[in-house]
Amino acid sequence: MAFSLSSSSSDSSNSDEDLTLVSSSSEEELPRRSRSLIRRVNYMQSLDDAEFTFRFRLTKPAVEFLLAEIMPFVRVTSTRNFGISPLHQLLMSLRFYALGTMLISVADFVGVSIATACRIVRDISSAVSRLYDRYIFMHQNSAANFYTIAGFPRVLGAIDCTHVRIQSPCHLIGEEFRNRKGYFSLNVQAVCDADLRLMNVVARWPGSAHDATIFNNSMLKAQCDSGEFGNRWLLGDSAYPNTPYLLTPLLNPSTVGDHRYNEAHIKTRNTIERTFGVWKRRFPVISLTLRLSLPNIQAVVIATAVLHNICRNMNLEDVPSEIEMPAEDNIEERWPEELNISQRADLINNFFS
Repeated sequence: MAFSLSSSSSDSSNSDEDLTLVSSSSEEELPRRSRSLIRRVNYMQSLDDAEFTFRFRLTKPAVEFLLAEIMPFVRVTSTRNFGISPLHQLLMSLRFYALGTMLISVADFVGVSIATACRIVRDISSAVSRLYDRYIFMHQNSAANFYTIAGFPRVLGAIDCTHVRIQSPCHLIGEEFRNRKGYFSLNVQAVCDADLRLMNVVARWPGSAHDATIFNNSMLKAQCDSGEFGNRWLLGDSAYPNTPYLLTPLLNPSTVGDHRYNEAHIKTRNTIERTFGVWKRRFPVISLTLRLSLPNIQAVVIATAVLHNICRNMNLEDVPSEIEMPAEDNIEERWPEELNISQRADLINNFFS
């Protein structure tokens, strides 16, 4: 769908647009005494490129591109002509992803009620999430780039899980989401390529779920079982079982080949840790505690994953976090050793020894 940013952000040459703010949970028609006139800033014009990128995590051209992508899924819910424009809805959501604070902070930033801010974050996150299949998919184009890291051949991708903090969903199911570190979380599985793009994201399991359990119940495992990716390997840590298509490190290396294999495996698999770092620094909301409903939390995680890949595709420079990032929790998981060792043993004997 063609979309003109200038027409959506302002109908005049002024950098601000005069909009009527309704002091209620919606933008519907209310008695005249409950309205007040505000000036909603056009940040595309009022901020320079560097400040805009720092505040909204994307460059101005990237925002224009994204807005055109999600326009078919964005609506202005108002009976008047003063509803919040798609541009301001997107910028408010990006600001929320950048700060990860209470919704009241970003509501004040744009000038809407908390309930309206919640609806906007929900709708924009859902709209961006609908781009998942377009920007996040398994491919086999990264084996050569993986090989240049540490000489590990035929790598499809690196797989791991990361915990996204949430508040307890409710007293009935809350304990399912308490992880081994004692806080509530979603355990999010991801696969990346050598260029730190996400190729697969699963964001529906509670924090108590084991990494291997998530993989064993995923569509990705079914694809691997069916041979869809040929003789390529996923690289995972010791939380996963060693299989013909998912190689893990040796827990007790003894030979020179064993040590070479482990060293190459660890260096190559480190791409997923780097991917998590870049993803969370650009969108700190997934490093802090999300205080939304579970469906909205899942939408935010997937939406930021899509945005991460758009940033990688557009070669945007990494953006430092605007807030102090919490220390990353490394929740070590272990799985009973060695369900299948023949593929790994053959690789060590024929390639690393």
